[in-house]
Amino acid sequence: MTPPGSGESASTWTFLTHHARVLLEIARDPYVRLRDIATRIGITERAVQGIVSDLHQEGYLSRGKIGRRNHYTLNPERGFRYPTEADLPVRLLIDIFTQRDLPGDDALAGSVTMPE
Repeated sequence: MTPPGSGESASTWTFLTHHARVLLEIARDPYVRLRDIATRIGITERAVQGIVSDLHQEGYLSRGKIGRRNHYTLNPERGFRYPTEADLPVRLLIDIFTQRDLPGDDALAGSVTMPE
């Protein structure tokens, strides 16, 4: 196994999927362009389009137009897809990585508390 920070990688896996990264970029900027998301996370714009479509179909976000720009609204109370975390809202992940609360998230103001 290659030691962390050695510059060599035996594997290219990461803890966060592209779906999670797209969701986080939208949480940071609800008016973000798909092209900008693609550039930030290092995937194609077409891949981002597919991921946004997946997230929309599964109820994690809704989309609309304001002028010529898309606007995304997240559903932060939607649970994770993995069965053992399905009772946890994606809001927990969003709050960890965006360091801010989404509108209406008074319960998490100041800290993130994991349910028991």
